[in-house]
Amino acid sequence: MQYKLEQPVHLSTGTEKYQVTVEWRNGKFIADEPEVAGGKDTGPDPYTLLLSSLASCILVTLRMYIDRKEWTIPQIAVDTNLYAEKIGEKTVTIIDCDIRFPGTVEEEQKTRLLEIAKKCPISKILENDIKVRTFLFREGESAKKVNYANDEITVVWKPELCQHSTRCWTQLPEVFDYKKRHWINPDGASSEKIIEQVNKCPSGALSFFYNKE
Repeated sequence: MQYKLEQPVHLSTGTEKYQVTVEWRNGKFIADEPEVAGGKDTGPDPYTLLLSSLASCILVTLRMYIDRKEWTIPQIAVDTNLYAEKIGEKTVTIIDCDIRFPGTVEEEQKTRLLEIAKKCPISKILENDIKVRTFLFREGESAKKVNYANDEITVVWKPELCQHSTRCWTQLPEVFDYKKRHWINPDGASSEKIIEQVNKCPSGALSFFYNKE
């Protein structure tokens, strides 16, 4: 398993309801709820962010294809919205995306671009099975600790906090092997790689310290 983003998207909120600061690799912006929901509408709401993700992916995918084909299509626009309806016993969310090409574009090109739009990466994610995993990070002491050390660092594992997210042993299997009794091999990779992986632990079950400390 390898995450798509090198660094996770970081979000935080304070007492200013319902503003959320979204930090990504190159900056940050504010998300908010509309006034009708109790917010101040100072930024896009969660539904807008979801739709924007899909629409921007469609536009980028189309632009890449158009440039590769060397077609003269200077502008593309997408309108998108969603609704939910009950189909039998199941609630289904429908997302509509209306693609427009201001100017003259041949019908054959439009048909082909519609096919390409449906294949954009975010469309594929939304149409595939999705599982959302939510973890709670805990700090503090644990009744049980197991230490694994190399010459530079000691990795501390608190089994009571472990939520088995699979991140450690799928992303750094040369160090973390859940099939073994002593499942952390601190000599399996550089200390830098181990520290990087330990810092991705979502529950606080893994931590480390430098031996010289």
